[in-house]
Amino acid sequence: MELTTTHYISLILVLLLSFVPGWYVARKVKSADDYNVGGRKSSVVLVAGGIFSTAVGGAATVGTAQMAFNYGLCSWWFTIGIGLSLICMGLFYASPLRESGLTTISEFMVNNFGDKAGPITSITASMGIFFSIVASCLTVFHLSIGLFHFSNLLTAGAILFIVLASVFWGGINSSGMGGLFKAGLLLGTLFIAGIAAYIAIGGMEGLHAQFPPFPWFSFWGRGVENGLYSFFSVLVGILCTQSYIQAVFSAKDNKTAAKGCLLAGLLVIPVGIPAMFIGMFMRVAHPDILPIDALPLYFINYLPPWLGGAALTGIIISSIGSVAGLALGCSTMISNDVFGKIAGIRDSAKLLLINRFAVLTITVLSLTFVMYNLDSYVLTWSYFSMALRASGIFLPLTFAIIFKGKLSHSWGIMAMVAGIFVALTWKIFVPTANYTLFQSLVTNLFFLIPAVFFAKVHKN
Repeated sequence: MELTTTHYISLILVLLLSFVPGWYVARKVKSADDYNVGGRKSSVVLVAGGIFSTAVGGAATVGTAQMAFNYGLCSWWFTIGIGLSLICMGLFYASPLRESGLTTISEFMVNNFGDKAGPITSITASMGIFFSIVASCLTVFHLSIGLFHFSNLLTAGAILFIVLASVFWGGINSSGMGGLFKAGLLLGTLFIAGIAAYIAIGGMEGLHAQFPPFPWFSFWGRGVENGLYSFFSVLVGILCTQSYIQAVFSAKDNKTAAKGCLLAGLLVIPVGIPAMFIGMFMRVAHPDILPIDALPLYFINYLPPWLGGAALTGIIISSIGSVAGLALGCSTMISNDVFGKIAGIRDSAKLLLINRFAVLTITVLSLTFVMYNLDSYVLTWSYFSMALRASGIFLPLTFAIIFKGKLSHSWGIMAMVAGIFVALTWKIFVPTANYTLFQSLVTNLFFLIPAVFFAKVHKN
């Protein structure tokens, strides 16, 4: 992949411009509360921007095109799952979560299941978030190596710099403002490119002439079990992710939180469509390329250089913006739940410092992991991360919202531990099993239903 001078100029200018919104709001950050939840003053668009910035990363763009290059329509599952999950969050979860006035999902679980729920939630959520960060970092690595011929170490340094420039100083509001810029840039360039690819291949008639019905035009192109797993892992994983719930906590009131989630969900769903068309077009035009290069190669070869450069920047900041938002969510749990609650640190300035350096540490660890897994699929890590965090958090969180104050703490803790245990060990006992999400959720129910019953018995 070779870039022209115009590509470079466009890319650099747009990249620098993307930092401006985040740097502007960073001036107002004076405390850990400002950093983590924006002083709980965020508007609908800021909430939506923060969520979109984190949700739409390398997996939703490059990962979708990569999967479409090999399988077609079933690549859309990822953004459909994210969008519907955010809509569900807006309809059923946002108001009770925002009303709690908390900062982390761990605090919410502690309020409903006791102190032991805190570390379990923090560890599980952090592990899941880590692999989501890996997915987005993987995208940027391939882009940097292919476009700029960077070494692995130089690529890692560039990613780290942009992450720190994105959220290190401004926190959640930097993520939100940057997300608004990213949404406009990404949706604009991606849809222009997608429409051009759709027209170039001859519309639906041309697609059907080039590809057989299966697997290319089936949501079950990789199998029914895989399709269901892909959809539900994203659906339930998003609902129990600190990074998205943190944006909900930052809203100025319950209605704002709900509307922000709904707006973000409606924006995310269509992102997969142009990425899918581009992936399929590149399969026809350049069948010998690496699937992960489908989207950036299209931008370079089939768009005007000034637009191609801007579009490449959109991919880069969407991927790194996702890394930044996820790292922020993870660092908030570390500073608030580990250093704040367990270590007993109460000084806001110290917690702010810990939070910032937790962002740095998490990003460095993720980059190190990626350098040893460069040949893996982007969406593989994304789906795995969603399933992992859902295994111990999704249903306990849902029951805590529905049956507020009416759950047995001990049975709730057992549900969390058992779900995680099944997710991590099922394949050891059943080697032929491909996925463990559904088994984990059933295990959760085995303990959560008695949790409601025994709480009622104890009360009576």
